[in-house]
Amino acid sequence: MNSSPEQQPSIADLIARLAPQDGDHPTAIAGLSLHRRSAPTRAVRLDYKPSLAFVAQGGKSVMLGNEHFSYGSDEYLLTSIGLPVLTRVTQASAEHPFLCFLLNLDMLQINELIGEMHMPLVAKPSACGIALGQVSAPLHDASVRLLRLLDQPQAISTLAPLIRKEIAYHLLTGPHGDRLRHMAVSKSQTHQIGRAMEWIKENFALQLRIDELAQRVNMSMSSLHHHFKAVTAMTPVQYQKLLRLEGARRLMLIDMFDAGAAGHRVGYRSASQFSREYARQYGLAPMRDIAQARLQLQSASLEAGAV
Repeated sequence: MNSSPEQQPSIADLIARLAPQDGDHPTAIAGLSLHRRSAPTRAVRLDYKPSLAFVAQGGKSVMLGNEHFSYGSDEYLLTSIGLPVLTRVTQASAEHPFLCFLLNLDMLQINELIGEMHMPLVAKPSACGIALGQVSAPLHDASVRLLRLLDQPQAISTLAPLIRKEIAYHLLTGPHGDRLRHMAVSKSQTHQIGRAMEWIKENFALQLRIDELAQRVNMSMSSLHHHFKAVTAMTPVQYQKLLRLEGARRLMLIDMFDAGAAGHRVGYRSASQFSREYARQYGLAPMRDIAQARLQLQSASLEAGAV
């Protein structure tokens, strides 16, 4: 006999069981991961992909440029375009850990679904690539069924694509559906901004010429600047600077570059400008920040070894 709805485990119970330890847990369903934390975390830089992040318990904060997003239980964060963010868990404890699932969105599937639904692309001003929403009953139900498939591995290949499509349907018909449509449809301005971001990401060490970038994505310079900032909360130059500084930090931390060599590798011609902009971004001069980061990594490694 099937249990009644009142006896069914909550989505928080499901995630807690499927992810019994703190950490980030990939699953057998492609693009689906589970996340658990038993204490608030430090802010970390991440590159968000188009995705749905559903918080079942606890709270989280995300910074995109100067924009701040806080969300908690039974709320979701929808990312419609790849974006660099600063994120941290704000509400978590051993008794009530932060529990969340993250589902990467298949933009090709969403584009096909838009065609099936005959949804028109309504002209509208570009909106921020991140939005918060309240989880509706249909979206909650589909999410629970997707998680339950993890207990039925033989059914994943057949049923997971159908449930993912159902989730995409609820997002497209929800309050932020326009954001997804504008990203998925190639003629939209949001899609053009996505192409501009990809070019900058692949070529961040090169000199950025806005006129050439605008021509590359078939936009005017003023339109590119306006829509880029609307979607990412940054200008193209600010986005490039962020990528350069993050690239330099990785070179120093992982590949043991000194500050001068790292700054030059990512496109800086002036060592003093690199140090100044790095300190403004990370709060410390380059090598002092890296020394502190290495100490933190060593401390975390020792703590992990002691468990």
